Amino acid sequence: MKRAIALGTAAFALVAAPVAAADRSAAPVDSESELGGVSLVVALLGAAAIIAGIVIIADDDDDAVSP
Repeated sequence: MKRAIALGTAAFALVAAPVAAADRSAAPVDSESELGGVSLVVALLGAAAIIAGIVIIADDDDDAVSP
């Protein structure tokens, strides 16, 4: 159980870090960036991390070890 909580927390941290970094405001620029589609890639990676965390947490590996 502790392993599942630790992995879920780690997955949340991986998702929360880019979101927190995205809240910073940037200086205005004159021309448009060539990396305009990067936010979609970051969103997809974040969604994949959340889904992976849910799958890891929901994994039923709490079987008894004693004979």
